[in-house]
Amino acid sequence: MATPKSQNPFVAFMASGAGRLLRAVAGVVLILIGLLVVKGTWGWVLTVVGLVPLAAGLFDFCLLGPLFGAGFWGRDIRRAR
Repeated sequence: MATPKSQNPFVAFMASGAGRLLRAVAGVVLILIGLLVVKGTWGWVLTVVGLVPLAAGLFDFCLLGPLFGAGFWGRDIRRAR
């Protein structure tokens, strides 16, 4: 887990309440685009891909956290600040 001084600002934002909301909204937008705009197989693929950021926002995890040396769970990232 990252120390408070070395925490990436992007990861800190994504673990915040605003970041969680942004992920959830982005997921809903991708799902709607997949269902309403893109037709056929690619629409379904986009819909399934949209479930990932939606779930990340709802269940408070950050897939990019470990890539930046932070934790996976939002509460762990916030605790490290």
